[in-house]
Amino acid sequence: MKIAVAGATGYIGGRLVPRLVEEGHEVVCLARNPRKLDGRPWREKVEVRYGDVGKPESLAAALAGCEVAYYLVHSMGGPANFAAADREAAKAFADACAASDVQRIVYLGGLGSAEDDLSEHLSSRHETGEVLAAGPVPVTELRAAVIIGSGSVSFEMLRYLTEVLPVMVTPTWVSTRCQPIAIRDVLAYLVAVLDDDPGNHVYEIGGPDVVEYREMMQVYAKAAGLPKRVLVPVPVLTPRLSAHWIGLVTPLPTGVAKPLVDSLRNEVIVHDHTAGEKFPVRPIPLRRAVELALARSESFDVETSWSDASTTPAQPFEGDPKWAGGTLFTDRQEATSQASATDLYWAFARIGGKVGYYSLDWAWRVRGLIDKVFGGVGLRRGRRHPEQVRLHDTIDFWRVAAIEPGRMLQLAAEMKVPGEAWLGWKIEEVDGSQRVVQTAWFRPRGLFGRLYWYAMLPFHHFIFRGMLEAIVAAGESRGGRNTAPADVKVTTT
Repeated sequence: MKIAVAGATGYIGGRLVPRLVEEGHEVVCLARNPRKLDGRPWREKVEVRYGDVGKPESLAAALAGCEVAYYLVHSMGGPANFAAADREAAKAFADACAASDVQRIVYLGGLGSAEDDLSEHLSSRHETGEVLAAGPVPVTELRAAVIIGSGSVSFEMLRYLTEVLPVMVTPTWVSTRCQPIAIRDVLAYLVAVLDDDPGNHVYEIGGPDVVEYREMMQVYAKAAGLPKRVLVPVPVLTPRLSAHWIGLVTPLPTGVAKPLVDSLRNEVIVHDHTAGEKFPVRPIPLRRAVELALARSESFDVETSWSDASTTPAQPFEGDPKWAGGTLFTDRQEATSQASATDLYWAFARIGGKVGYYSLDWAWRVRGLIDKVFGGVGLRRGRRHPEQVRLHDTIDFWRVAAIEPGRMLQLAAEMKVPGEAWLGWKIEEVDGSQRVVQTAWFRPRGLFGRLYWYAMLPFHHFIFRGMLEAIVAAGESRGGRNTAPADVKVTTT
């Protein structure tokens, strides 16, 4: 079949696409920024079209010729009223599918009984399915609870809470029952429903284990070789307070953590077992799902991550960013080296994560902590891989905005900052040597943005200069050279 995937840049979509290709389907990926899929190993095997669910006029052409359309889009963590945004996007998608002669929509939603007082997040998931099904195109809706897989938002939250906190004062939601399912089983169901009979269907899917969240933490601790965690329940921690705490100790921003935590007060287990009886999927136990996710994470074999689908993606640009008018502050440093371009690129392309920032790393950690306190992502997102990098990867509180392997890398800041910030490196050949140019750009927002830049200038002198010196030294060391410290030239405007 010819299949469209809306949400191909996200966690689920990015893993579903190659599996559909393996099954022999012709896949069309819809993306509001098609370049986000550059660098994916399956990119040349699919067609990528511009399609933005927030811009209904873009969808009909994007869906043209497709028989099935997967809807794997969610606005949580984006607009404040994400439920309204999801409702409007689902209506636009359903209308476009009808206009494009799509024969079936497949949607992944969330478990939860409609009879319960569902959280805003779960209510929105159900409502999205209802809006899609209200159109003339039949909808197959799968409903899942906690998805366990390397890089999933649920797994990362479970992982960091368990690893960072051997003793945890816990709110009442840790006693709520849920039915987690491995990402591989979710993908198996998403593929299996293609053989389902036409019509509107809602299938509940889950793993074989029904557990409380605190039991999940103990399962993770055992799988990770950690001592049993001590959990002290108290009735006073509200979802808002819990979300702020999770925002501090996990990679998740508070804006993402709050709706997730609010949903944990609802029991999410499978009551209708039709899916398990109808489709040839045999879900693996929670312990095995955690072990597989851990193994993938520790070997840096993370296919996709929750942070791939940023609601505020970095804007790709070529060369130095330029704007017509407005203020743009820059800090430009350059150093010449006899090391090869390959070794110098390796040195700056591995920045962040466990390697750190080469100079005054403690200052970057403090900046990450400040970012978390104010609801940002901080440094805990780390890297997908310790050395490999691709367009739109997240690196701590940065996102790869542009890349030319072996020559150039530019990062766009996703930290809390009064303006827009970038940091980049490029290599130029000069008289047989390699010149590394490191530039920090800052586009301030209002007076506070300007004050922020000038307040940081004294720190920039030491941080950025030391960073470039250490990058050049690392590149030369990799190439087997042992030279004097790099002569760094600095220009600030």
